[in-house]
Amino acid sequence: MPDGRDLIVGVDAGTSVMKAVAFTLRGRQIASASIRNSYESGDHGAATQSMSRTWADCAGAVRKLLERDASLASRVVAIAVTGQGDGTWLIDRDGEPVADAWLWLDARAAPTVERLSALSGDQQRFAATGTGLNTCQQGSQLAHMAQEYPALLDRTATAFHCKDWLYFKLTGVRATDPSEVSFTFGNFRSGDYDHAVIEALGLSAHRSLLPPVLEGTRTVHPLSGDAAQALGLKAGLPVCLGYVDMAMTALGAGVRTHRENAACSAIGSTGVHLKATAIPDVVLNAERTGYVIALPIPGIVTQVQTNMGATINLDWLLQTGADLVSEFGSPVEIADMIGRVDGWFAASKPGNIVYHPYISEAGERGPFVNARARASFNGLSARHRFPDLVRGVIEGLGLATRDCYAAMGALPGELRISGGAARSQALRRTFAGALGAAVRVSSREEAGAAGASMMAAVAIGAYPDMDGCIADWVEPYLEEPERADPAEIARFERLFEAYETIRAEAGPVWNLLSSR
Repeated sequence: MPDGRDLIVGVDAGTSVMKAVAFTLRGRQIASASIRNSYESGDHGAATQSMSRTWADCAGAVRKLLERDASLASRVVAIAVTGQGDGTWLIDRDGEPVADAWLWLDARAAPTVERLSALSGDQQRFAATGTGLNTCQQGSQLAHMAQEYPALLDRTATAFHCKDWLYFKLTGVRATDPSEVSFTFGNFRSGDYDHAVIEALGLSAHRSLLPPVLEGTRTVHPLSGDAAQALGLKAGLPVCLGYVDMAMTALGAGVRTHRENAACSAIGSTGVHLKATAIPDVVLNAERTGYVIALPIPGIVTQVQTNMGATINLDWLLQTGADLVSEFGSPVEIADMIGRVDGWFAASKPGNIVYHPYISEAGERGPFVNARARASFNGLSARHRFPDLVRGVIEGLGLATRDCYAAMGALPGELRISGGAARSQALRRTFAGALGAAVRVSSREEAGAAGASMMAAVAIGAYPDMDGCIADWVEPYLEEPERADPAEIARFERLFEAYETIRAEAGPVWNLLSSR
């Protein structure tokens, strides 16, 4: 590379944290920096974020990164950006924000989603996008704005997603990427806009708000002078528009390796489950749920299901225990409880407890949608104690993960997991048994920023294609596979049959419990 430049800076704009990470051209993480950001909650489920502050946080995170080492700025050869998916970030003709961004958390479009989902056109929309309609998405949010807040759209020239807004601030170019387009407004087979989908959303009159589609592995734009000054970098550096953060995280964590497709789950507060699939092999479920999100690899997409509650179920149980102990004069923090989880799991005996992890107040969204769904234990007896409940919750997370992958076709032969919970041996063994798959942990610290940076590495010619990049950036960071005992796999087959049966019959109970 020219002038000895050998670093790519990847920006990952999350909902609550803005990260900037420096990688060598061969994928080694050199340094990272982050800035906490925030969003505002309002009436009727509103969740908004300042667009100006988000840009300031992006610039601030990059400057903070460069302060780690005085030599970093002179070594940067490219910048890549990814960010939180869905949501609606509106700008006017002058490039100024029209209002604070509507985040993926914003639920104001719920009445519009209900209305659109009941129309016959939604079946055609789902067949094209492979994605269930929900309040997170820009399509439903724009449709709701058009009906309830028309003045917003009257002032709007371009509708962005988060990373698109940052790309605009970095380069002055109005664009979006194939991943967001294909699951929101387009067709996952083409990666481009689809007129029938836009019409089904009732947005044909607002088609001009949607920016051109840019493939970041082939096209980059130069860092503008103003942006260069804000970041502390050299003007003219190539900037790569990455795909949505879910796709970038999966790419960086190993959803595809050795030129073969795999599966990847990020186990955090929620569970995100992705399976790399050749386009002709995509399975669309009858419930019309999940996502199909493009990868920056020709002919390959990810099928995605997300369950609302993953580790928050365990947090609830541990906090309940901590509160009880504290009542007797011995204050206990949940962090102290977390350190005991694997020990409690080992102290319990594999049994017949089935836990449905629908602890979120919002119910469930994957692989089925029911806002009234609630968590429950089944199979308890007088012999069960707290360690058995811990095991039940962890196994419930494994069963929910299997439920999500089963909605996408055949279960994966190997699962890569990331997120803080991946450090738990109990969770890894549970997932291996529940899916009957080998489980491998990715030691990659910042998979989302890495995925975007991998796109930049291909774009500037450091690699001929993404599979070549994966060999250096992903494969060395996968730990040895862990496999379940055949007896455990058989036990989980039985538990999953019970899990499915209970879930199928629980709807009327949830309705009764939610009635006033």
